[in-house]
Formats: sequence, structure tokens, C-alpha cells
Amino acid sequence: MSQRGRRALQRAAPLATAGGRARAARVAALEEEIAARGALPLAEAAGFLGVSAMTIRRDLAAPGAPLACLGAHVVGRLPAERRPYTLETESDQHAASKRLACQRAAALVQNGDSLFIDCGTTMPLLAEALPPHIALDVVCYSMNVATILSRRPNTQLMLLGGRYHAASASFYSEEALVYLRRLGVNKAFISAGGVHPGRGASCSNFNEVPIKQAALASAGTAILVIDQSKLGQMKPAFFSPLKSFAHIIVGGTPAKAQRAKFRGLALEIVAS
Repeated sequence: MSQRGRRALQRAAPLATAGGRARAARVAALEEEIAARGALPLAEAAGFLGVSAMTIRRDLAAPGAPLACLGAHVVGRLPAERRPYTLETESDQHAASKRLACQRAAALVQNGDSLFIDCGTTMPLLAEALPPHIALDVVCYSMNVATILSRRPNTQLMLLGGRYHAASASFYSEEALVYLRRLGVNKAFISAGGVHPGRGASCSNFNEVPIKQAALASAGTAILVIDQSKLGQMKPAFFSPLKSFAHIIVGGTPAKAQRAKFRGLALEIVAS
């Protein structure tokens, strides 16, 4: 740890009488250390602050944090327009709103349903929210969703294979597309990084688009599951107009002006 980093930690330490002040002290020390040295290994950052790596991840997941965890390093936060999508950077964002949307979406699932569950940071919360003892057939293509579903005793799991994409912990191959197009599922639960009233549903990773579109084509009912931060946003990879969805379930409390832009669509707001 540099002398500059030690001084920042010492200056902030008297303020660390509450959780928020302690967090601010740690972040201030990290800022100075990274300004002096550049990106810092997460394990090293945890060591000189005397906390766990998970504590640092929580500190830097807070809205407005000036630093970020990227891979196994602590780095300066990029501007939003330059920030790459990864599960690691997105998993703690808007978690409460995502959970609300997923609990509502899970209530639409019935015993004996066949489902498609998309990838991303919202969908594991949906997998966790599914009624625990009912019988289901579920198709998915992401490692984090499959891990949760594999623990369900009455669920027949089908994991699509192919090349692994670490940014979304998902798989893609042409063979998986062929297999998916042969299937018929009752309900497809789809995630999105952006939901725009004029430009439709979009995501950050182009490799996800063919899978999402094949699932939409094979499903009896398509359900979009998002948190409020996605409304009005556009990501690079468009995959569907909003009229394709029988339900657009939004967790959180978007502003009335934002909701008004989606008038006429099947928008359902789920607030705490």
C-alpha cells in the first residue's frame, strides 16, 4: 500500500463510526491508491484495507461509486457509454427491483409448464422465485440459471450448448439454435438491457440475439422481465418489437412520464 493510500485511510478513519462512513473511507483510500498505481488486484485491495473481497464488491456496487470491480481488479469507473456489460458489473444493480419483477413473473408459471429462461442478471432471480415443488421442463443457455435449476428435483433441465461467452455466462452455437427452433415452450421469459417505446427491446451482446429470437418464435406466450432502469434505454443489439410480448413486467417505480410513453403496451408495474 502506498503512503498516499495510507494517509487517505487514516484521514477517513475517524469518520468510520457508521457503515456509510466506513464505506466512504475505504473507497477514498482505494481512489488514492489507484490514482497512484493504476488498476489494483482485488485480493491486494482487500488485504491492505483489512476487509474481504466481497465487502469491496459491495462498496463499489453502490450507485455513484467512483471505482468498479472488473474481473479480479479494482479500476476507475468508465463513463456509462463506454462501460462493457458483464455479469460482474451488473449483478448488484437494481437487485430489489429485479426481484420484484421476477416474483410477479414466477406467479405466471403453472405445474407442467415448459419454459424458456433467458440469460443475464435478472433471470437467476426468476429461477429462484419459481414455485419450488411443481413439475417443469425448462430450456436455458446460461450457466448461472442452469446451476439454480439443476437443484430443483421436479424440473427437467435442458441446457443449450456451444461457445461460452463469459460476459453473460451464456452459450451459443448454430446447433443450439436448430434445437431450440424444434421445441415448443408454453412461456418464454426474456430479459433486456433496453426497452424503448419506439425502438423495442435490445441487449448489449449480439450473440444473444438469435437465441432470444428463436425462443420468441417457439413460445406460446412471451414475457419480458425487467427493472425500471431499462425503460427508455436502447442497447446496441435490437431483438424484438415490444408488441411481441404478452406481458412486460417492470420491477420498481418508474416516473409517470416514463410510464406514459408505453401507453397501449402490456406494461405491468410491480412496486414494493
